[in-house]
Amino acid sequence: MSVRVRFLPDDVTVDAEVGEALLDVAERAGVFIPTGCLMGSCHACTVELEDGEIIRACISAVPPQREEFTVNLFSDPTW
Repeated sequence: MSVRVRFLPDDVTVDAEVGEALLDVAERAGVFIPTGCLMGSCHACTVELEDGEIIRACISAVPPQREEFTVNLFSDPTW
């Protein structure tokens, strides 16, 4: 099943498969999400979904519940 993923603030949209790693989707779309530990502990890859849910992109995958979802990227000058 394909899900349309939209990355803000750059308004980049890409199709992804359910269960695909969010970092892989972002990389394929040409969107940079900073990473640190790649285990979710350092919070460098924190992003916000359209409903306000905060997730860590390095340990998250494309969810099956929606046909489309939006990821709001944060900019953290310390990373």
